[in-house]
Amino acid sequence: MFYRLRDRIHRWRFARACRGVLRTPPVRLDQASGMVVLSQLPHKDVLLFLLALKSFARRVPPRTVYVLDDGSLTPDDRSVLRDHVPGLTFFERADFRSAACPVGGCWERLLSIGELVRDDYVIQLDSDTLTLGAIDEVGRAVADGFAFILGTWDRQGFESMQERAATARKLSKSPRDHVQLVSEAHLDQLSGFESRRYVRGCAGFAGYPRRSFERSFVEATSAEMRRLMGDKWSEWGSEQVMANIVVASVERARVLPHPKYADCHKMRVDLTEFIHFIGSCRFDRDRYARLGEQVIATL
Repeated sequence: MFYRLRDRIHRWRFARACRGVLRTPPVRLDQASGMVVLSQLPHKDVLLFLLALKSFARRVPPRTVYVLDDGSLTPDDRSVLRDHVPGLTFFERADFRSAACPVGGCWERLLSIGELVRDDYVIQLDSDTLTLGAIDEVGRAVADGFAFILGTWDRQGFESMQERAATARKLSKSPRDHVQLVSEAHLDQLSGFESRRYVRGCAGFAGYPRRSFERSFVEATSAEMRRLMGDKWSEWGSEQVMANIVVASVERARVLPHPKYADCHKMRVDLTEFIHFIGSCRFDRDRYARLGEQVIATL
């Protein structure tokens, strides 16, 4: 209860500081781009999303934008979003469910990406992100057809599933540990694990090239993990593991350089150009709002 009250206060303060984004021009699109943006969006994050999308699109403009409604968007929300995002397409979560995958969390988001990549390069952009400066690595990844994912430490690369499973087993002390750690401890039990890679990235900002994977790959891997882990696989966070597997499965893939791309715990004022404001530090010391105001002034 205390957390919810504190979150409401923080969001009110953020909205007061950043509502100026509603007075900025519509999102810049590029019809010649082969890239599209997809975000899963709840009602409470509409303002955050507009700031995330506008700050990103001025650097790497997409051809079009898709929003996966988590079920809470209101008619007014949709009207505001359409005013600011020309040609916006809404998806419904129920249309992207699979018996082979958990329901809820961000699973429908990943399954929808699995369908969109048939025709386009897809960038998953979380609403709690902010682009401050040049993100040339992303533009090059789109142009060259490379997958990418937001990293979590400096000089991070890909590792074998065997390596990650061994590390996770050393760290995991109980089946009640976080689903990501427990899942990673099972990676070397997946079919073909000997030749497969993994990356401990963040699905909040990731790029999936055209035809880089199929929805059936997600479903098959999820079914395997469920057989190995049972109900544990349905906990919040399992989609993060699946996104890591998907990106690592793409032959040409990169981890974005850290801390140029970082979360709000590890951001550096002198280096970071793209920030993911994860929940544990999202509204600390009003940095998000202050940086948001600075970005709005340039839009």
